[in-house]
Amino acid sequence: MLPQMFVLSLLILATSSADLLQNADFESPPTNLPKRMRPPFLLSTENNIFPGWTFEGKVMYVTADETISLPSNGHAVLLGEDGKINQTFITNADYMHYVLSFTISPDGQNCSAGDVVVSAPDSNGVFSLKQHYGKEVWQSYGHYLGSWDKEEPVNLVFQSQTAEFNSSPICPPVIDKLLLKSMPKPVQDNENLLLNGGFEYGPEFLNKSTEGILIDQAPSPVQSPLLEWSVLGTVKYIDSNHFFVPQGKAAIEIVSGVSTGIQMAATLVEGSTYNLEYMLGDANNSCVEDFVVEAQAGSTGQNFTLPSHGTGSAKKFSMKFKADSSVTPISFMSYKKSQTKDGVLCGPVVDDVVLRNHGFKPYMQWKFLVSLYLLAILNVQ
Repeated sequence: MLPQMFVLSLLILATSSADLLQNADFESPPTNLPKRMRPPFLLSTENNIFPGWTFEGKVMYVTADETISLPSNGHAVLLGEDGKINQTFITNADYMHYVLSFTISPDGQNCSAGDVVVSAPDSNGVFSLKQHYGKEVWQSYGHYLGSWDKEEPVNLVFQSQTAEFNSSPICPPVIDKLLLKSMPKPVQDNENLLLNGGFEYGPEFLNKSTEGILIDQAPSPVQSPLLEWSVLGTVKYIDSNHFFVPQGKAAIEIVSGVSTGIQMAATLVEGSTYNLEYMLGDANNSCVEDFVVEAQAGSTGQNFTLPSHGTGSAKKFSMKFKADSSVTPISFMSYKKSQTKDGVLCGPVVDDVVLRNHGFKPYMQWKFLVSLYLLAILNVQ
C-alpha cells in the first residue's frame, strides 16, 4: 500500500490544464453567426472572431446532428481545404511535459475523415480516423506536445492535410474536445527500477467516454504521450472508470494486432540478475481470445498466454533475466489480431510492470523506510 500511496501523491502534481487552452471544447461560438441559419457556418476572418482561436482557410463551425457524431454532442470545428486553427497558450510550471488529448470525427457517415496535422514547437504528428477501434464514429487520440519552462508561449496548430475533398470518399475532419495535461517527469520509487511502470503518466481521459485514448506509433520515448515508453503500432490507453484495469487508474490495451506493443530502455548493471513482474488481463470489453504476449528483456524473451473470457480479469507473471548491457530494452509485444463480436479491435491489457534486483524484498525495504520515519519523529520530539 505504501508504494501506491507514494506514487499517487506524486500524481497529484499532474494536472489536467483545461485553463491553459481557451474554448477547448468549442462551445463558445464565433461572433456574428447568422441567427436565422442552421449550422454548419463557414467562418470568415473579416466577419467572425472565434474566442481563443485564430483561423485561416476553409474552417466551419458545426453542431452534432444525424451526420456528425461528437463525444458530448454540442459543437466542433470542421477543417476543410487548407483549413487551419491555432492558439498560443502559456505554460504554467517549470519543466513540465504537456500531452494533448483530442477527438476526430468524419463529416458524414459514408466517408472517412481526412488527415489532421497537430503541431507545436517541439512536435508534429499526423492523425487519421481509424476504423474498428471503437464503437463510436469518433475517436480520441493522445499526442505529446513537448516540455517547456514556466511561462513560455507555445503555439498549438491543427491543420487539414488534404487539399481536395470533393472528388474522393474522404470527408473533411471534425475536431472536438481538446484536453491539455501537464505532468512532471515520473519519479522512480524504491520498489521499481522502471519509470511509469504503472502507466499512470499518460493522456487525459475524456469525461464519460467509454472509448479510451488511442496512441499511435511513437518510436522515441522522449516524444511519447505515454511517458518513458515507446509505442509500436497502435495501443489504447484505458481508464479504470470504463474498463477493467489491474492496478491503479490506467493501463495499456494492445489493440492493433501484428507486431504491436510498448518498449522502454532500462539502465541496469551489466551482468546482474533482475526480476521482471507484470500483470496481463482483459479490459472487460467482451474480447474472447487466448492472448499471447511476448515479454522481452535484453536477449531474454518469453511468451505468456492468458485465456480471456472478456469479463475483466488479470494474472501476474514474472521472469528472471541477466542484464546483457548497461542499457537493456524492456518490451511487451502482441503478434495476433483480436476482435469482439461487434468487430472492434481488442487485445491483452498490460499493467503494473515492476523491475527489481533479484532477491530484493520490497516489504523489508518499506519497513526500513517507515522505521527511519518513526525514528525521525521521535528525535524531533
